[in-house]
Amino acid sequence: MECCRRATPGTPLLFLAFLLLSSRTTRSEEDRDSLWDAWGSWSECSRTCGGGASYSLRRCLSSKSCEGRNIRYRTCSNVDCPPEAGDFRAQQCSAHNDVKHHGQFYEWLPVSNDPDNPCSLKCQAKGTALVVELSPKVLDGTRCNTDSLDMCISGLCQIVGCDHQLGSTAKEDNCGVCNGDGSTCRLVRGLYKSQLSATKLDDTVVAIPYGSRNILLVLKGPEHLYLETKTLQGAKGENSLSSTGTFLVENSNVDFQKYPDKEILKMAGPLTADFIVKIRNSGPANSTVQFIFYQPIIHRWRETDFFPCSATCGGGYQLTSAECYDLRSNRVVADQYCHYYPENIKPKPKLQECNLDPCPARWEATPWTACSSSCGGGIQSRAVSCVEEDIQGHVTSVEEWKCMYTPKMPIVQPCNIFDCPKWLAQEWSPCTVTCGQGLRYRVVLCINHRGMHTGGCSSKTKPHIKEECIIPTPCYKPKEKLPVEARTPWYKQAQELEEGAAVSEEPSFIPEAWSACTVTCGVGTQVRIVKCQVLLSFSQSVADLPVDECEGPKPASQRACYAGPCNGEVPESHPGETDGLLGGLPDFDELYDWEYEGFTKCSESCGGGVQEAVVSCLNKQTREPADENLCVTSRRPPKLLKACSLDPCPSRWEIGKWSPCSLTCGVGLQTRDVFCSQIRSREMNETVILADDLCRQHKPSTVQACNRFNCPPDWYPAQWQPCSRTCGGGVQKREILCKQRMADGSFLELPETFCSAAKLASQQACKKDDCPSEWLLSDWTECSTSCGEGTQTRSAICRKVLKTGVSAIVNSSLCPPLPFSSSIRPCMLATCARPGRPSTKHSPHIEAARNIYIQTRRQRKLHFVVGGFAYLLPKTAVVLRCPTRRFRKPLITWEKDGQHLISSAHVTVAPFGYLKIHRLKPSDAGIYTCSAGPAREQFVIKLIGGNQKLVARPMSLRSEEEALRVRKANPKEALQTHKHQNGIFSNGSKAEKRGLTADPGSHYDDLVSRLLEQGGWPGELLTSWEVQDSTERNTSSEEDQNAEQALLHLPFTIVTEQQRLDDILRNLSQQPEELRDVYSKHLVAQLAQEIFRSHVEHQDTLLKPSEQRIPPVAIPPRKPVSSFTSLLRTSSTGEVGGGSRRPHRKPTILRKISAAQQLSASEVVTHLGQTVALASGTLSVLLHCEAIGNPRPTISWARNGEEVQFSERILLQPDDSLQILAPVEADVGFYTCNATNALGYDSVSIAVTLAGKPLVKTSRMTVINTKEPAVAVDVGSTIKTVQGVNVTINCQVAGVPEAEVTWFRNKSKLGSSHHLHEGSLLLTDVSFSDQGLYSCRAANVHGELTENTQLLILDPPQVPVQLEDIRALLSATGPNLPSVLMSPLGTQLVLDPGNSALLGCPITGHPTPNITWFHGDRSVATVTGLTHHILAAGQILQVANLNGESQGEFSCLAQNEAGVLVQKASLVIQDYWWSVDRLATCSASCGNRGVQQPRLKCLLNSTEVNPAHCAGKVRPAVHPVPCNRRDCPSRWMVTSWSACTRSCGGGIQTRRVTCQKLKASGISTPVSNDICTQLAKRPVDTQACNQQLCVEWAFSSWGQCNGPCIGPRLAVQHRQVFCQTLDGVTLPSEQCSALPRPVSTQNCWSEACSVHWRVSLWTLCTATCGNYGFQSRRVECVHARTNKAVPEHLCSWGPRPANWQRCNITPCENMECRDTTRYCEKVKQLKLCQLSQFKSRCCGTCGKA
Repeated sequence: MECCRRATPGTPLLFLAFLLLSSRTTRSEEDRDSLWDAWGSWSECSRTCGGGASYSLRRCLSSKSCEGRNIRYRTCSNVDCPPEAGDFRAQQCSAHNDVKHHGQFYEWLPVSNDPDNPCSLKCQAKGTALVVELSPKVLDGTRCNTDSLDMCISGLCQIVGCDHQLGSTAKEDNCGVCNGDGSTCRLVRGLYKSQLSATKLDDTVVAIPYGSRNILLVLKGPEHLYLETKTLQGAKGENSLSSTGTFLVENSNVDFQKYPDKEILKMAGPLTADFIVKIRNSGPANSTVQFIFYQPIIHRWRETDFFPCSATCGGGYQLTSAECYDLRSNRVVADQYCHYYPENIKPKPKLQECNLDPCPARWEATPWTACSSSCGGGIQSRAVSCVEEDIQGHVTSVEEWKCMYTPKMPIVQPCNIFDCPKWLAQEWSPCTVTCGQGLRYRVVLCINHRGMHTGGCSSKTKPHIKEECIIPTPCYKPKEKLPVEARTPWYKQAQELEEGAAVSEEPSFIPEAWSACTVTCGVGTQVRIVKCQVLLSFSQSVADLPVDECEGPKPASQRACYAGPCNGEVPESHPGETDGLLGGLPDFDELYDWEYEGFTKCSESCGGGVQEAVVSCLNKQTREPADENLCVTSRRPPKLLKACSLDPCPSRWEIGKWSPCSLTCGVGLQTRDVFCSQIRSREMNETVILADDLCRQHKPSTVQACNRFNCPPDWYPAQWQPCSRTCGGGVQKREILCKQRMADGSFLELPETFCSAAKLASQQACKKDDCPSEWLLSDWTECSTSCGEGTQTRSAICRKVLKTGVSAIVNSSLCPPLPFSSSIRPCMLATCARPGRPSTKHSPHIEAARNIYIQTRRQRKLHFVVGGFAYLLPKTAVVLRCPTRRFRKPLITWEKDGQHLISSAHVTVAPFGYLKIHRLKPSDAGIYTCSAGPAREQFVIKLIGGNQKLVARPMSLRSEEEALRVRKANPKEALQTHKHQNGIFSNGSKAEKRGLTADPGSHYDDLVSRLLEQGGWPGELLTSWEVQDSTERNTSSEEDQNAEQALLHLPFTIVTEQQRLDDILRNLSQQPEELRDVYSKHLVAQLAQEIFRSHVEHQDTLLKPSEQRIPPVAIPPRKPVSSFTSLLRTSSTGEVGGGSRRPHRKPTILRKISAAQQLSASEVVTHLGQTVALASGTLSVLLHCEAIGNPRPTISWARNGEEVQFSERILLQPDDSLQILAPVEADVGFYTCNATNALGYDSVSIAVTLAGKPLVKTSRMTVINTKEPAVAVDVGSTIKTVQGVNVTINCQVAGVPEAEVTWFRNKSKLGSSHHLHEGSLLLTDVSFSDQGLYSCRAANVHGELTENTQLLILDPPQVPVQLEDIRALLSATGPNLPSVLMSPLGTQLVLDPGNSALLGCPITGHPTPNITWFHGDRSVATVTGLTHHILAAGQILQVANLNGESQGEFSCLAQNEAGVLVQKASLVIQDYWWSVDRLATCSASCGNRGVQQPRLKCLLNSTEVNPAHCAGKVRPAVHPVPCNRRDCPSRWMVTSWSACTRSCGGGIQTRRVTCQKLKASGISTPVSNDICTQLAKRPVDTQACNQQLCVEWAFSSWGQCNGPCIGPRLAVQHRQVFCQTLDGVTLPSEQCSALPRPVSTQNCWSEACSVHWRVSLWTLCTATCGNYGFQSRRVECVHARTNKAVPEHLCSWGPRPANWQRCNITPCENMECRDTTRYCEKVKQLKLCQLSQFKSRCCGTCGKA
């Protein structure tokens, strides 16, 4: 290779290094160690589908040979071809159908599976045994054999594995899985023995399910096999297998072989339906069937995604589950389906930590300090700091600013705001005397804020407890000087209780309890200890003080006590003392009185509880309890409470409530707070939080699963998609699926009918803002010249998209200024050829023939060259050639009407640059386009029907002129037409853009039709045609030499130049209308004469089939036309005929495409159409621009669409050239020369780059397309189009060297299959999936540049398929209002006057359509008297207070950028009213009370309807009519029964019976009983009642209290309860069921149940560390009083303490085994400790497992 040659002496090393670096991509490490250069890029695939080959090259960098190959291959395009594409080898054979073989044409068919040379192209002539090798090797990518993936590359068969990789040995397993292990299917084999008979004629052998493979069945015997099938859609079929052969049954190949004594059935599979193999009786003997096949495992486990994380930050955990998936129906099924297959092992759930990001910092507070005051309000403080917690739970203090997002917690708070203890005085006792002056007493207690008796009150403020009292009754004894101080016993007890005060923060006397009395009878003494004590608040401990530290009198420490009379001792009576003590109270009051008897058990065992004093009524002499009725109720002492168990409680776990379940069904999670705490004092409400290790008990779980049951099906929405538009009102959509969350957390997707709730909205409006005004630009017109440099133009309108989505045309001043270069630009085509000099080699060129062909007689085949028009007869074969220069023929592409053409049975696209249509039919008419790179030429085919008429009659010349006048008269329509022709809404053909009509062939249709009807042909011509016609009718269809001879004399095809017909049309257009028809006949006749003469002159040179391979083509010699004349002709559309002066004409810039001339090393001079690369030494650039036109054009220059600002450095020369002195980087861009005069303008561009850096030509317009099948724009534009359109995005680039174009979609690189010539991108049949941002990147060695185009897909308004959403919307808007849905055909709703109705307009579209409502033909907003509301974004119209004027047709107009849809509904007002009907039946048959009520009926238009319709309507006034007013016959009259004489045991009741007669006047008179006896039997007047027995519940006395123990000292005792009569006769219990039953069991006190569990100390632990140490203790049930062991069942009412436990469970030395995550308990519960990742993270917990 050239660049690999050794550098000669003197060659700059820098140049050699540049060549080496720029030739290839970066070399790999492997290449650097060898002598090879890096591999080049991969070539385009040899096929677009079905598996092709691509190659890559490299070159040797050494002068010697390199080891290895310089080419490598890979497979590509491994996708199935469409069915119409046909076999690849067959396509290669058919390409030779038009090449003669030994002088004869054949239709070639492929010969496959050649064992000797599988990669040669061998074909067989159809209908013969002739096999010919037409090519030594097939195209790359052709399969070697039909039954393998091996492919031919460069004529050699290469191995291809099932993974589509070259050289791969990968094979499919028995289940059809590439490189599989056979685990996805199972082998099924078996033997069937038939037992058919005359009654049982057929039987099922085996059912082979969908997807099975490698099926083999062998039947031996006289019976016969047949098949039944059932597809997944439920369609059933049957195949009788009547003969040997290969059949296609439900798209599965079935190979059946039938022998006299056996049948063999083979199916390779996979089956596309369920096959049931059956056997049919056809002989006396039985048969056997052996079968074997591989059945797919349809149900397999599939792991679900992880459930939501249990914590949002700081480290949580999440689980997976497994669901059973049905591969056949693609849905989740019940787990038992997967359990059916032993091969299926359900995956274990996985647990992983999640949301490991640390939680944001938070405020953390220390416990509050002790309150500064014990009551009356104090303060307490704490420290508050900002902390962060990591995922291990370690808390560290951080700066406070990190917590400022939440308010800081208070550091001071009030405490103990309850009132301090205060004195509470009870009611005064009665006076101690019954006369005169005495004393009375009261109890005064110190009570705290909770009403409990306590200490702490100041003795200075204590109210007095006694006072004098005077009884007004005079005494008969002399008064004593002082009142007697007689204190009742309960008062003394109250004083003792009062003295037993609690220790407070003030020094006070604290007495202990009295000792027992020193004697058991008589008078003794009791003693107690009294201490001076104080409560130390800071330590909550009690301290003893000296006696003198306590104020007030010290309570007594000794007192007398009386224990009752001793045996035989009578108490002494002291009458006087008795009187003094009791004050004259009765003996009854003295004997019994209330006394406190100790306290109840403390309410709490620690932390401060409450005890209540027990009050009993006692006999003061015997001290025995007495009935409370014997004591005076008014003297009952008050309820007293005291504090107890003040020691702090031991630490324990405080458990919070479970949080609400995270899910209401499925499987959710609940969490709760668990922390170690200690209650110090309940009175002070003091609880402290401790470290977890200070609580000895096992910590309760903080997480649990909940609501583990299947959810009902419900709608689950996906995330909203991005808004379809950035402004102007768009829509965003989301997917709504009906799913069911299962109990294991997985989701089951269901059909929509399973979800009963209203479906959520799947789309909503967004971006409801007006868009800024913008220019809407059309496509560029075709270049104004056919070669060299020309101009292109386009039109612009100012448009604004409103927030409703509707586009409005606005004043141009509202859009930003539009630079001149946006409307005109230069264009560059191939260099025009100069006379005497060959043209410079530039772009490809197609040698087109501008002729018009008209076929007049049938011929088998015609050959044409692109560039013309052909009017042909049906059933003619057409070969269309596309001769090119400077272009490879295999790269030529063909299109028909803008659609890409591929080979088919009817049309062959040959790789040699031609197209063959086998037999013309009407659908073949159209525009055929040949593309050779940027060069494109067209050929129009139209068909001639019967009677020499064209198949489709075009618009006449006159109607074209009329249409032109309409466009001039209506500028708005003209603008629309102009937009269409310039490609705003369509990508028109080139013919359209030249100014022709929409149908490119219709320009000549009128002339061709007249030519076919022409009657003025030369006589000899007509005669010869008629002879030929009759000869053709009498000969066979085969072509022979006679036909060829006839061709020498007769024109089978008329040929003329397009220019000739253009001249005729121009002459006709200049004639008056009244003479135009005459002139046309004359000119057509003249044309016919010229055609015939031309045919006679040239037939010898044109028709020599023996010397030419191409069959006869009539092409007359073209006259040479100078390029200047051609240029004038192209631009002559605006000329005004006549006159000798120079005609006016539009400007045209002369294009002179040539290489830039370098006059010196620093100056560059160039014409337009060339790329200029600025180098570091460039000092001047001169850009020439020459234009012609009349008036003389004015030249202006623009750069990148903006006018060039001239300066000292940028100069406009006198000849209008542009000179740039000392060019800098800011000067790069596209420079446009604009030539303008009064008739128009022309423009041509030139690219100036810096050091050859790439440039991209862009456009900033928005193109909206709703109708055209194709649209094309420059990159940088925005495209809004409907679905199904072909979109072309042009990316024209400039750069030196030429920039390479790469396309991206949403920043992802696109494959080369989308690319067209010159970097354009073609998107065929676009849909919503194609929506996105397309980027064109131009790159070369100097840099790269990227430009973007946004593609948005529109959807016109239409009625949605599902109407549930709009119905749910109507129901939610007015649940009780009548409603109706609009439809395109119209609906109807009948309503009452004054009613309201809802009208729903179901609509869908993208962007969301704007809805306008009309009543009749007027907008509802303009209709007077119509009360209405538009709801739900315009989808619902509510009409209220309907009346006659409101009825009629309503319509909703929905429109968006893509189209309009109108739907209608009619409202009919019909009223209901009441009407009086016939009279009802008489209410009585006699007497004076019979009346008939008139009946009302509800009518609608004189038709009776349901009365409910008339509810609320005014009823007419009706009056009852008397009837049957006559005397009644005599009859028996009875009174009500009297009450029963007995409630049970049988009684009687009576009534009075009389014979009465009711008169017509209403008076009832008694008559003789005989009269009534004759008419009816006399009713009874006496009957028995309450016959049931008199019963009652009876019961025995209670049994002994020796039942099972149910608590401390509590047992159960029983008694019998039975039903009996009052006489004592026992009856079944059911007889007494109406009476309340007495209880038969009750609790009782039992000394035997005074037991409890007793435990010994733990033994020493058996180990000092590790996981295996344990210790034990003795547990026994003992009696509380005797402390002796009793049977354990007596203690069963309480839990038995543990007698065994593990101990010293700490890691032994040299072992770091601890938990590093907080969720190890959950890992242990889920039995995940065997997995290594959890075993290491949870070493401590898993070690215990």
